[in-house]
This record gives sequence, C-alpha cells and structure tokens, in this order.
Amino acid sequence: MTPALSVVFFTTASGAGYGLLALTGFLASCGLTPASPWFGLVAVGLALALASSGLVSSTLHLGHPERAWRAVRQWRSSWLSCEGLAALLTYPPALAFVAAWFLARRPDAVMAAFGVLAAALAIATVFCTAMIYVSLRPVRQWRNVFVTPNFLLLASFSGALWLAPVAQLFHAAAVLPSALALSFGAAALGVKLAYWRVIDCGSGESTIETATGLGRLGRVRALEAPHTEENYLLREMGFRIARKYARRLRTIVVVLGFALPLVLTAVAVASPALPAVALAIVAATAALAGIFVERWLFFAEATHTVVLYYGRAA
Repeated sequence: MTPALSVVFFTTASGAGYGLLALTGFLASCGLTPASPWFGLVAVGLALALASSGLVSSTLHLGHPERAWRAVRQWRSSWLSCEGLAALLTYPPALAFVAAWFLARRPDAVMAAFGVLAAALAIATVFCTAMIYVSLRPVRQWRNVFVTPNFLLLASFSGALWLAPVAQLFHAAAVLPSALALSFGAAALGVKLAYWRVIDCGSGESTIETATGLGRLGRVRALEAPHTEENYLLREMGFRIARKYARRLRTIVVVLGFALPLVLTAVAVASPALPAVALAIVAATAALAGIFVERWLFFAEATHTVVLYYGRAA
C-alpha cells in the first residue's frame, strides 16, 4: 500500500499521546505520580497536544476534510467510526481529570474516576485504530495477530518515554515511568520482530486461482495485465518496496526506535536531574522518529490481493 504521510504521522503522534494519557490517568489514580496538579496539567496537555496533532493530520488524507465529522456516524459497523468517536469522547474526561485535580489540589476519588475513564478511552482509541487494519482481510500483512498488540505496546512505550521527563521536571523520581518504558519497549520489539518474521515467511490465503475462481481447472496464469499503464489500483494498492531497502529501514527502526531509547532511558535513571531530563527527551524523540519509520514500513510492506490480477504476489 502507498504510505500516506498524514496517516503515518497520525498513528505515530496520536499513539504516543493516548499512551501518555492512559499512563498518566492510571498512575495518578493510584497515587504513583507527583501530587502537584501542575504535573497533571503538563502531562495531560502534552498528551492531548500529541493526540490532537495526529487527529488533525489524519484529516489531510480525506478527499473532503470538511466532512470528517461524518466519520463517527457509522460506529455500529465501522472501526474507523469507532476510532473517531472514541477519540472525541476522550477529551471531556481528560479535561475533567485535570480540572478535578486542580479543584482538590491533590489526587482524590473524583479525579481518580475521571483519570481511569480517560485512560480507558485512550486505550480504546488505539485499539480501534489497530482494528481498522486488522479487519481488512484482503491485506494479509494487516490481517495478523501481532498488529493489535504492536499498536498498543508502541503507544504505551512512547507514552512512558514522554512521561519520564515530565516527572523529572517536577523533581520526582522517574524510576517507575522509565521501568515501564523499558518493559513496554522490550515487549514491543519482540512483537515487531515476530510480526516481520510472519509476513516474510507467510503467504496470503488468496491466489490467482482463488481470485479468478478458475482454480478447479488447474493452474492459472495471466496472459496480459488488465491495464497497459500505471493506474490508481497499482499506485495505491500495489506499492512495492525493494527488499534491500526494507531491511535497511527495519534496521533503522530497531536502532532508532528501540535500542537507542532503551539505552538512553536506562542511563537517564542513574543521571543527575538536568542531564536526566535531556536524555529522557532525546529518548522519547528518537522513539517517535523510529516509530514513524516503523509505521511507514507497515503500509509500504502491505499488499492488497487486487495485485494478483496484475501477475504479482499478494
């Protein structure tokens, strides 16, 4: 599939934002964050800024962005609509979470309730985003058991990385967010490597025989392509990336998106306050850059079964 940079940015930025919001909501509700309401304002503000920038970016992929509001109307039958609805529903409890924190001046039961609700809706939004792709049966690379865990783990990983420097800015120990980042990062890397192994070794359920319905007559081969020149289907559904470039980009993902952030996070835990904040910010930024490349590959390596009609493997 042709990678749309607006959607790639959306899944990267909003994933980090919703991951940060979910962790802030859950941890604050359990009393595991700084008690200052200003911490909540900064953490939730950063989370909503990341999520909002991603959501705005996603509308650029629409033919008519002014009609984006209609996306929530089909929530009973569309994961895309569920995602849009969940994303919008996340804002009220997130804002109420911060407001209740400021009114009480410290964590209390009302704040905790809004925090848990905002966290649950943030997780639901990321889950719906993943299910948009998992539900597309014609794309074997997306109809994959590792896709949903990958989305959730990467959101948690990037969210934890951004939570660490925010905690350090408020002179709080960042051991817990850093430990969560290390755990989520290791798990996400394992899932990503397993995903790549599956798509490299597997093959789609569809073949040119099943696509044409002529399999009962024997082996089928195309005499001529349906079109004599490049067309929309081949541009959008038949995007191909050379294997050598895919390998190089995967290496960049592993190094920039996982190895470097994990090493910097481990070093930041044992560093003095100011260098620790700088290291944590660099780690979070590097992770976002690596996840951006990972998401680009997620689209670039996906093939639609329609390419079978053009003599290509799906």
